[in-house]
Amino acid sequence: MQSHEIDYEIFGDDMQMVEVELDPGETVIAEAGAMNYVEEGISFHAKMGDGSEPDQGLMGKLFSAAKRKMTGESLFMTHFTNEGGGKSRVAFAAPFPGRIIPIDMSKVGGRVFCQKDSFLCAALGTRVSIAFTKRFGAGFFGGEGFILQKIEGDGMAFAHAGGTVVKKRLEGQTLRVDTGCLVGFSGDIEYNIERAGNLKSMFFGGEGLFLATLRGHGTVLLQSLPFSRLADRVLQNSSAGMSSQGEGSVLGALGNVFGD
Repeated sequence: MQSHEIDYEIFGDDMQMVEVELDPGETVIAEAGAMNYVEEGISFHAKMGDGSEPDQGLMGKLFSAAKRKMTGESLFMTHFTNEGGGKSRVAFAAPFPGRIIPIDMSKVGGRVFCQKDSFLCAALGTRVSIAFTKRFGAGFFGGEGFILQKIEGDGMAFAHAGGTVVKKRLEGQTLRVDTGCLVGFSGDIEYNIERAGNLKSMFFGGEGLFLATLRGHGTVLLQSLPFSRLADRVLQNSSAGMSSQGEGSVLGALGNVFGD
């Protein structure tokens, strides 16, 4: 199915939003809960599947929904269709601070792989599915690298990433990356999980047990601040704050004095 042709504009810097302009009859699909606002004339419906295969039966839709559930995503995707007589717009944003990455699928070979929670929205006709790593053991220990989303099509798709986004071009080289920092890569790059050095480095180096290894020819997108890293730091600070509760008050200070 050929993807719909959509126009778009990205607003903001560190907390971005993408506004998609739809002509009458055009549709954009998005993850549940990603929509910010919608103009008059656009209707939206939660559907099972991405709509890339209109003739797909009930069992096929259930199977696709089950695979999406394995990635931690919703069983449904929301389809936004312009049913009015003129152009109308709908906007989407990521659930955490970062940047939105527009991907012209026709210029990247029609296929990209990305982290399971990176996909934001795309033109109708884009197929969104999952792809497993080659070795179950590697994926099991690789954290975020276990399950990847596969995006296929010839239209526009949008992914989001945390912090600053860096694009690297591989021409046969090998790149090792923290699994959480990997946003996505073009379909002609070989992806795997490898051990992060010796046992001492793995357990005491602070870089995790395994790293994502990318080889071949193509483009790799990296993020400076994965949400998992941000969440871990917030939890650490929350735990530290609970242990010193009340220290900021006069009574708390007196308690510390007499506690000594």
